[in-house]
Amino acid sequence: MEKIQVKLPEGKIIEVASGQKIQEVASSQGINSNVIAAKLDGAPVDLDRALSRDCSLDWISMNSPEGVDILRHSTAHLMAQAVQSLFPGTQVTIGPTIEDGFYYDFRREKSFAPEEIEKIEARMRELATLDLKVTREDMPREKAIGLFRGLGEEYKVEILREIPEETVSLYRQGDWLDLCRGPHVSSTGVIRAFKLTGVAGAYWRGDEKNEMLQRIYGTSWPTEEALREHLRLLEEAKKRDHRRLGKELGLFMVSDAIGPGLPLWLPKGAIVRSILERYIVDLERSLGYQHVYTPQLARVELYQRSGHWDHFKDNMYPPMLFEDKEELVLRPMNCPHHIMMYQHELHSYRDLPLRIAELGTMYRYERSGVLSGLSRVRAMTLNDAHIFCTPEQIQSEAVGVLRLIEQVYRDFGFTDYWHRLSLRDPKDRAKFVDSDAMWDNAESCLRHALSEVGVVYKEALGEAAYYGPKIDVQLNDVLGHGETVSTVQLDFYLPERFGLEYVDTDGQRKRPVMIHRGVVSTMERMMAFLIEHYAGNFPLWLAPVQVKVMTVTDQQKEYAQKVFEDLTRGGWRAQLDDRNEKLGYKIRQVQGERVPYAVVIGDREVRDQTVSPRRRGGEQLKPMSLKEFNDLLRLEVANKISHQQSAGS
Repeated sequence: MEKIQVKLPEGKIIEVASGQKIQEVASSQGINSNVIAAKLDGAPVDLDRALSRDCSLDWISMNSPEGVDILRHSTAHLMAQAVQSLFPGTQVTIGPTIEDGFYYDFRREKSFAPEEIEKIEARMRELATLDLKVTREDMPREKAIGLFRGLGEEYKVEILREIPEETVSLYRQGDWLDLCRGPHVSSTGVIRAFKLTGVAGAYWRGDEKNEMLQRIYGTSWPTEEALREHLRLLEEAKKRDHRRLGKELGLFMVSDAIGPGLPLWLPKGAIVRSILERYIVDLERSLGYQHVYTPQLARVELYQRSGHWDHFKDNMYPPMLFEDKEELVLRPMNCPHHIMMYQHELHSYRDLPLRIAELGTMYRYERSGVLSGLSRVRAMTLNDAHIFCTPEQIQSEAVGVLRLIEQVYRDFGFTDYWHRLSLRDPKDRAKFVDSDAMWDNAESCLRHALSEVGVVYKEALGEAAYYGPKIDVQLNDVLGHGETVSTVQLDFYLPERFGLEYVDTDGQRKRPVMIHRGVVSTMERMMAFLIEHYAGNFPLWLAPVQVKVMTVTDQQKEYAQKVFEDLTRGGWRAQLDDRNEKLGYKIRQVQGERVPYAVVIGDREVRDQTVSPRRRGGEQLKPMSLKEFNDLLRLEVANKISHQQSAGS
């Protein structure tokens, strides 16, 4: 019998018989059952794979990111098997993994009802208990087309026709099979901790012109404990959902009469937004940024010249043609406008760095299916800035932006965030500007800036802007998902494209470098994040209503009015509730409104000319004079202190 050599993860080399399966090798080495797949010469494969040549093996644990992904992919197959066993005639389409879970799209005439989702999950548990063996089968593509056509799986036939390989792989468990590259778990019994989490509509291949399918979502974890923790966090995320809280707290709305993705800021939300705008504008001006205003329209030619038209036209609104044959388009970003401002006059090296900033409103066509509250919209206002500098100033300017981001995050109380260095994919010459020297130089500059600031960062291949690499600061939500909020993008390309120049110390005209940067993202996305981060319990400095003055009876109205007017004159956003209602009712109402401070005025307060503040969350402070209360509020705002940020406050 022919022998082959297998190199194991720890470097040990063993001899095994050709044709032996990876599972048998694992068992012979005492590898525990937590391993659900392997890497054969670096490529993920099933444990059922037979070895036929000298190779190296590495184990994929169920608890590793790759292992969890395989587990979830296998759970998606288990769900599809359960659906087709319960509802014959249902067609399966695609079923990939997603962050924290999976989904499968189905073609069925009737919509899945909630009780049917429960039946599907119960059937999945039955199939898992049967511990059906999962096996891979390679088949000629044309034969597979005939097989799936015979099963009535027309979507699979369409997928197969687009696969260039002559041989495809199928996976079978029991009497059910599906087209898939794999790898998968060895049997359905490995799948133990899962939950179906929802159903929604989805267009075939994400194209609105195609047929609407039904998408069932689920999640799967290595252990029941991990599943329970994830479901707990999902419930917490629902409590913090900015769409629900935005409606409850009267912050924003969306009107069908106006259109999806075009939010309306209600008075309370507009107050928070104006505070955000004043905060970041004042901070930027103190650091040498010059704020400007530019129009939200521009000629199509401007974006053709910048390259945005080639790279982003699918996300831009179509041009508007006017009587004079001029084509104008709603801008998807602000950088070409700021470039025009730079070009307005010839700059000297003494003018640099030139920091042009704007709260610029932009428009991007997002498909209706991805629009979500304030986090995904079609009209947005970006905290934008472009720094024009000399090559020698790149590092100090990038460091300055990173320091600014750190200060803002401290003020907002953000602690759970990380840095990502987003790089181009050198193999993708279509998506990214094709200039190796430019990319190498730009990436090196950003690495040095990150090193100077002293932050740990991850690298992400293929996540750069088309014109240059960037540092993305990822804020984690309650589920631990990172979302880009702040960014520092280095750009040698657009200055070249527009022929930007400055006069250097030697009198020669040279090319400046552009740094595109955003600190608090768009007003819309930041508002969505703040609502969820604070669970609607904004800190005092951000709260739309900071203090609510309440009377116990009508006898205190006159003094309560005096307290209210004093607070208002002091610049505090206060409200007066002197209705003839029970105090308990008023307190419950103010708690629902999440106002940081409630001031109760009773007979004692009138007699002593004091106030009795009550913090959101129930903490009762001692009676104090109005001056003491004003001092307390000023100190809290100055230090950006936040009390009771949790959803349960």
